[in-house]
Amino acid sequence: MADDRADFAGRVGAQLRIETTDAAAIAALAGEHLDLVRAPFTLPRSRILVFREGDGVRVHTSEYERSLAECRVLDTLIVRDRGGAAQPITRVLPHVIEFGGVVDLTFAGPGALTLGLRAGAEAAAIIEWTTPDGALTRIELHGENTAVRIDIGADRGVRHAASDSHLADLAATEAIWLDWFSRCPRVRRDLQAMTAFCWWVLGANIVELPTLGRARAVVPSKIGYVGLWQWDAYFIAVGLRHGDPDLAREQLELAFRFPSPDGQLPDVVHELGVLATSDDLPPGDRENLRRAGSAIADPSAPVPLTKPPLAAWALAKVLEVEPADDWAREQLATIRRSQDWWFAESDLDGDGMPEYGHPYSSGLDDSPIFDGPLPTTAPDLGAYVVLQDLELARFAERFGDADAAAHRARAERTLGLLLDLWDDERGLFRARAAGTDVASDTVVGLMPLLTGHLPERIVDRLVAALADERRFGAAWAVPTVALDDPDFSPERMWRGPVWVNTNALVVAGLRASGRAGLALDLAERTVALVMHGGGPHEYFNPITGEKAATATTAFGWSAALFVDLAVGLSGAARS
Repeated sequence: MADDRADFAGRVGAQLRIETTDAAAIAALAGEHLDLVRAPFTLPRSRILVFREGDGVRVHTSEYERSLAECRVLDTLIVRDRGGAAQPITRVLPHVIEFGGVVDLTFAGPGALTLGLRAGAEAAAIIEWTTPDGALTRIELHGENTAVRIDIGADRGVRHAASDSHLADLAATEAIWLDWFSRCPRVRRDLQAMTAFCWWVLGANIVELPTLGRARAVVPSKIGYVGLWQWDAYFIAVGLRHGDPDLAREQLELAFRFPSPDGQLPDVVHELGVLATSDDLPPGDRENLRRAGSAIADPSAPVPLTKPPLAAWALAKVLEVEPADDWAREQLATIRRSQDWWFAESDLDGDGMPEYGHPYSSGLDDSPIFDGPLPTTAPDLGAYVVLQDLELARFAERFGDADAAAHRARAERTLGLLLDLWDDERGLFRARAAGTDVASDTVVGLMPLLTGHLPERIVDRLVAALADERRFGAAWAVPTVALDDPDFSPERMWRGPVWVNTNALVVAGLRASGRAGLALDLAERTVALVMHGGGPHEYFNPITGEKAATATTAFGWSAALFVDLAVGLSGAARS
């Protein structure tokens, strides 16, 4: 497999023979990945998605908790010549889809598309589309009628009219994307093409949340994940910081904007409100839980829903590239209350160690550590709260506005409880389901590396587990469940596939635990996985390195963390 990765890197390097120093070149690199299947045509802030469909395209809107099938606007849009022959899609760039070198499709602002004859084109063309109710519309472009504008409403209603601004729309759309790509980090040459595409993903996934003052949320995906998930916001901000620190800070502000009175941060901020307890779950989620026989599908009392406490870690990362001390102090008050919430309200058995009261709060919903009864004591959560207290102590020392010693003391107490989860015989950190040990060997047991304070003999055992081909030393590492575990599945979410975010956390853990060389190696293997798999997918098969069948494509945190890893690796190459 190492030879395969080397061969792949060589092919990429051979294709990348231009110096990518300007935005247009970066945009062209991103365009090589815009297949309109895994990566739709869209625009920052727009809710319109355009996918390939036969000889033409189909159009959807992007809506919270609604599938693409529910949000279909145009079933088929085809460009034909006067003789009726369909004109193929000949080129896709971030700002335009070309049909047969005759017609261009572009955006006319976030809510409309325009199609027009290409500048200098002498031929006429016919534009036709059908709507989900079967209605057919045909427009002939020729002479003075050279373009048509299709407006798509929030209710998925469609209106069309002749347009005399198509060329201006094309230029405006290109300018939006060139401005975005001007901020794309310049990285090592073999990583630049995928970095360009990942930067496109982050721009493409920007949506406006009008009820929040037109706030810009970089969502996990416009395909099915149209909201700001707390954990995703942290990882996305870590990637965005390298080119757009303002937008990175905006993601954290949104994640921190709606704490509960007792300090809990919500799982999701979306255009209709927040998802903060089981009472806020959409009907589809409840139905999935019922089918799984879950006792938490309809709890008698609301169960808090949040995400793991990496807020201070993300804040520290964002501030590395652009200090913003006054802004940071404002955020820290919310983060400290959230950290206190974990100990006051989510220590469900009263032993001093917070637990997960719901799988959704872990970010690893389908992990086998949740196959048993709740609450779940998990080594990753223990590691995160230790890390967060250590980060808060550093902030307190930096700003002199809190008790650093109190945070360090709590971190030390929690680390002791975390070490109680170590199973020396098996060489792993165990999870516990309602006090009973969980047998599953999963990636959460590697997260204590993040603390940077494990005994050296435990670090050695965890490093050995990463190299062990029976456990986490997969062809494409790191699987989320050990290969020899009965619960391992190479395709099932959180039960074996590789996720870029857990890999990035293990990279950070190795670095914090004094294993910089191994951290660098895993970072290289992670970016190689994304390039081999064809893009920043939601998760990957650890055996083949390909996108897992049910994984979402153009996924936000995978894109952001690829960018972050690529920047880090490029810096390592220069140093």
